Amino acid sequence: MSGFFRAMKYGAAVLMAAIMLVAVASPSDAATGTVRVTVTRAGFIIGVGGGSGTLRFANRSYPLSVGGISVGTLGISQADFVGRAYHLRRPEDIAGTYTAVGAGLAIAGGARVARLRNANGVVLELRGRQVGFEVAIDLSGMTVSMR
Repeated sequence: MSGFFRAMKYGAAVLMAAIMLVAVASPSDAATGTVRVTVTRAGFIIGVGGGSGTLRFANRSYPLSVGGISVGTLGISQADFVGRAYHLRRPEDIAGTYTAVGAGLAIAGGARVARLRNANGVVLELRGRQVGFEVAIDLSGMTVSMR
């Protein structure tokens, strides 16, 4: 009977060591950065937009360029966005064309919220305010590049 308890005790110790090893051996390499972007858009039916911004990642700042073309645009506007960039492994991962994730863009009294994803798996969660008039400011299709 004491052999059974001894085997259970060693088995539990081995199981705990294996759990700790797996937990330590598989940390996520992805990190989070902060983003600040200003986008200006103008158009009639087809809109063009551009802007600039900054990625703050690993205690460094990286300048960004933002551009894109949209369909169904009417008016001119400027929007300032701040937010987070998730799933970054290196700063260059932020570059790419973004598409809407989930509900996309929500509007409430001029405030905008967008959740976008690029091909590198980076997710941008941006919030901000729009100044000016534009029937549709759709950030889906926005292209971000590093300057």
